[in-house]
This record gives sequence, C-alpha cells and structure tokens, in this order.
Amino acid sequence: MVTLGTEDLNRALLARQMLDERVDVSALSAIDRLVGLQAQEPRSPYIGLWSRLVGFRPEELESLLTDRAAVRILLMRGTIHLTTTADALGLRPHVQPKLDREMRSGPFAKPLREAQVDTDELAVAGRAVLAAEPRSTADVGAVLRERWPDASHTVLGNAIRLSLPLVQVPPRGLWRSSGRAVCATLEQWLGREQQAVALEDVVVRYLRAFGPATVMDAQQWSGLTRLGGVFESLRDRLVTFRDEAGKELFDLPDAPRPGPDTDVPVRLLPEFDNILLAHADRRRVIADDRLGLVIGGKRTVLVDGQVAATWSLDADQSVSVDYIDEVTRRQRDAVSAECERLTEWLRNT
Repeated sequence: MVTLGTEDLNRALLARQMLDERVDVSALSAIDRLVGLQAQEPRSPYIGLWSRLVGFRPEELESLLTDRAAVRILLMRGTIHLTTTADALGLRPHVQPKLDREMRSGPFAKPLREAQVDTDELAVAGRAVLAAEPRSTADVGAVLRERWPDASHTVLGNAIRLSLPLVQVPPRGLWRSSGRAVCATLEQWLGREQQAVALEDVVVRYLRAFGPATVMDAQQWSGLTRLGGVFESLRDRLVTFRDEAGKELFDLPDAPRPGPDTDVPVRLLPEFDNILLAHADRRRVIADDRLGLVIGGKRTVLVDGQVAATWSLDADQSVSVDYIDEVTRRQRDAVSAECERLTEWLRNT
C-alpha cells in the first residue's frame, strides 16, 4: 500500500480547499463544496471565501443569508457553521444526538435536573416561544423561567440552543451590520422539514473536501462516532493509502493529490478555519505545539502550506503579521503582498 507523507497530505488538502489557487466559482458553490465554513466569528466566512475565490465580494454572501440560501447554524462538532440550506436540513439530524448527549452530561445537565426541567417539554415550550418571532436564546430563556423559575435564563437558553435547530437570522452574520445572535428554528426560517442525508454521502463529501483521511479524521471533523462501518460500506468505491504512522487513509479515486513538491501560495486564514480543525492528526497543516493558536481564535498565515505566522487587523484595516517560524526573504515578500491585497479589499468593501 502506498504511503503518503505529511507533504502529500498537505498538498491534497490545499487543492481541495481551494487554497492552492483561487477558484472562479460562486460563493454558494464554494460553501457547498467545503461542506460549510466555520463561523463562530461573523466575519470569518467572508475572509475564508476571499482567500479561496476569484473576485469575491461580501455582498454575495450577504445576499445568500438574506435570501435564505445559506444559514448560520450549530452543526459539526457542535460549533456554528455557515452552510447551504440543503446541508443544514440534511446534516443537522446527524448532529442532534451529540448535542442531546451534551445536554444530558455537559455543564447544564445538573442545573436542569435540580430545577426539575424535562428537556422534551423544554424543547416544545422553546419552539412555541420562537414561533411568535425570532429571539436570542437568552430572551427565550427569560420567557421560559416563568415555567421553570428555579433555572437561570442562561441555562434554559443554552438548553434550547442544544435541543432545537436554531438559525442565527440576519443581520447576524452580515458584513457591514452584524448584530446580536437572534434565532429562529430551522424549519420556521426555511419553511421546510429536516431530512437526514445518508451518512455515506456525508463521508464522500468529507473526503472530497478534506481527504485523504482516516476514520478518526472524519469523526473529528463531524463530531460523529462509529463511522468505521460507513467507511467499510464504501470501501469498494474508495482507494486506500497509509500515512507515515501506518494508519489507513481513505480517498476518492478521482480526487486531486498533487505531489509534495507542488508550489503553493501564501494564504491568510480566518479564525477557526476548518482546514485547521477537520482532522484528528492536524500535522498536515499545523504543528501539534501550535494548536493553541487555533483554540485561542488566532488568525493564521500559511507559508508553504503550513501555519507559520498569525495576523491581525489594525485600526486602519491594515494587516499585521507575527511570525512563528523563520521564513525566507522571498516568503516574507509573498506574505506582505498577500496582506496588502487583503488590506485593499477590506478598505474597499
């Protein structure tokens, strides 16, 4: 079985993530291809798309949100993602069991029990409150305290956040005027019911966007468990490799796998970009001792495909870089050029 080294995996990931070359496709097509973008920070998806697409403008993504073609919703790994409406409807049912487990055993479980809150009744009551109009989870929690006065509005609001598929409705997530997170249920916002897609389709799309990958990689990305059987059911449709540690990697036969010597450009990534979060072994793009940068919400810089610096915005929208690694003069010039491009884009949007 062929062994793929870290550089092989890095170049394959960059190609699939549209980070080896900007692509001339619509924002909606890119969001679909990437199976969503991480979106805890309202502006992160805009920067992520700018780094990947030719001529991307914020208005394009704003229109997708206001036209309800894309939504912001709690999804993979129990984190906020920007996805197509089809993915929100098809993927959220797979994520719900994880969120239910978190509600039963996470930090809100004990106060809910102590306040004698039946979580099924809570979900029904929360849905009824939101049926009147979109509200923040804190506001929903405050209303629900009339029924469960021994629970805080924060606990009740977070329980609703876990138990119901809530969409953060605009202006939340808009480029120029993002407001507080006000939510509606997914079905209410879209006028359509959830319908889970086949897990086989989820795995295939994951590999297309993030492969080659192990079963554990797919589970890390999705937050789901027991995907080994799904991979086995797909084995005849996949090709397999080994990584340098001897672990089995799965991939699609026709997916790009550029050679390790392929030149790649400097790229600026937003906070929590999925390229940094979608594998159990992240060394293909970031060293283990730098994972704290991702968890801490730092914006990162890829140099030769690896995280080599962080970046931040100054008051005048210029980009400042803090290097972690020693880089060559040529690489530093390439970083400066990309920072200038982003600065110009930010000042003109």
